[in-house]
Amino acid sequence: MLAATDLQAIARQVKTAQDQGLPLTQITSQHTGFDAPAAYAVADLIHAMRLAEGAHAVGRKIGFTNPAMWPQYGVSDPVWAYVYDRTVSYLPDTSKEPATCSLRGFVNPKIEPEIVFHFKSAPPLGADVNGNILAVLACVDWVAHGFELVQSHYPGWKFKAPDAIADWGMHGRLLVGKPQAVDTLGAGLHEALAAFTLALSEGNKLIETGVGANVLGNPLAAVVHLMQVLASQSPHQPLQANEIVTTGTVTSAYSVQPGQTWQTAIEGIGLPGLSVSFTG
Repeated sequence: MLAATDLQAIARQVKTAQDQGLPLTQITSQHTGFDAPAAYAVADLIHAMRLAEGAHAVGRKIGFTNPAMWPQYGVSDPVWAYVYDRTVSYLPDTSKEPATCSLRGFVNPKIEPEIVFHFKSAPPLGADVNGNILAVLACVDWVAHGFELVQSHYPGWKFKAPDAIADWGMHGRLLVGKPQAVDTLGAGLHEALAAFTLALSEGNKLIETGVGANVLGNPLAAVVHLMQVLASQSPHQPLQANEIVTTGTVTSAYSVQPGQTWQTAIEGIGLPGLSVSFTG
């Protein structure tokens, strides 16, 4: 592990880049031995700074849960970060007209269609993918479809996993569609979460069709993975009641620009698609 003074200096460097939209040189190229534990230590320091500034953590984001993306970005495991009241927006009904979102301040933004869970109670510790997905789902009161805007302060989206962890897990903003109560989504929801299909389009052009199983086999499995990681990182609090968790992209991530309108159509689960127009 790097010295505490080094970690603090890195945290200030990364936070300045985040706050001012500045480019970053890969931390892994600046400091030999900058690994995942060091990166989470930096993320913790930045988290403390954000709380001190008045932000409130409202949940977590999981990134790189779509293994098809790992070779492209040079990662081999999911990462996680906090999301805040300042970075989460709940969208109005977009079935008749798109919502709008400004890209001002974002650096190299990309769009990711995701599944978002809200927990009415803390999920049980020690959950495993094979045995306790249903136990995790029992702690969820609503599910939503959302867009996460991710960004890279590293030019060209070139980084290693510790760089991504330190840079907020690449989080920019989470746009959450209309929450759907679990009770209204029918029996077999855990199976539908793996089997549903999502068509992502920009304008009138279909970009990609993904399936829920792209997210570690099931978005609920991504939550289980997060719980296991948090359990191994002793300073981090396990998931709590009233937290939201966005579980990672169902498709690849795609660059988004002002003037574009992105939309989704979902089949196989009772979640409405989204339509969002982006401005400068």
